[in-house]
Amino acid sequence: MPERLGLVGAPESGHGLLFSALTGLEPPSGFDATKGVAQLPDERVEALAEMSRSRKRIHATFELDYIPGLAAGGRPGEGLGSRLLGSLRDCDGVLCVLRAGDGASPEEQLGTLELDLVLADLASVEQRLAKQRRALKGDKSVATEVEALERAEAALADGVPIYRTGLSAEDRTLLAPVFLLTNKAVLVVVNVSVDDLERGAELAAPFGDDALPVCIELESDPDVVGADPEERAALLADLGVAESVLPRLARSAYHLLGRRTFLTTGEDETRAWSFRAGAHAPECAGVIHSDLQRGFIRAEVIRWDELLEIGSWAKAKELGKLRVEGKDYEVVDGDVLEIRFNV
Repeated sequence: MPERLGLVGAPESGHGLLFSALTGLEPPSGFDATKGVAQLPDERVEALAEMSRSRKRIHATFELDYIPGLAAGGRPGEGLGSRLLGSLRDCDGVLCVLRAGDGASPEEQLGTLELDLVLADLASVEQRLAKQRRALKGDKSVATEVEALERAEAALADGVPIYRTGLSAEDRTLLAPVFLLTNKAVLVVVNVSVDDLERGAELAAPFGDDALPVCIELESDPDVVGADPEERAALLADLGVAESVLPRLARSAYHLLGRRTFLTTGEDETRAWSFRAGAHAPECAGVIHSDLQRGFIRAEVIRWDELLEIGSWAKAKELGKLRVEGKDYEVVDGDVLEIRFNV
């Protein structure tokens, strides 16, 4: 199943327009969650396709779930509602859009969003904690989970999301059965106005090194969204934007989900395949087809840039530049693979 990223934001944050810019769909309206597929722009696919004269070019994708904004005037903790919180709970990570400029406070918007998530998580932790405390009387093996739940309860009661606590990786793993909203990885996007473009990095800085400033008004312009990469760059340059942030944002979101990319290339197609970080060669072979994993013998591997420099797969093989890797090989982002198998 594709990994899912929940896209959240306050009303007027621009997260609906960002959804449109990333998926190519119309900006969502109404109060229902909306699903789309975001493509991961990848210059490696384009370059290898040119080298191989591929008939098709296929980029990696991930699923983006648009979650409507908090209702204006709603009471704290009641903005998203149980149905939308359930949609977000099914996602693997959160992309949070905050609007800056024109008197808007990104810090206040984040606080409002986090309050909804923290209160929902606190209720879930309290319910699980009560159950596991009862179980503890007859099963001492749940003691470590109970302790982790107690630490989580204390933090959430103080209004602190789990991802901003000092809880250990072990504690956060123990909390996995509760499917906490604030135990997910979070990427913050600060939506800056056209007038604040030059201050983008400054406005995003309070939210961490990974936060990205984006002028969603320009990036979501229909003419820009519908253009091919070269035309898009020219249009953005005319609008005063040196380079689109969307490819970088898509890559950051993709990596937030723990996904990496390996590639295959040939005359038929050049393709980027999505795999979980840390996967071994047979598992990556299975991404292509289950038969390749079942009958895996070995993988021939080369880095994409080295292959590009050599000029062709056949030439790389002739020069002995293809590495032969077995079942224990941990595939790295940017590897080009050819799988040998027998079923």
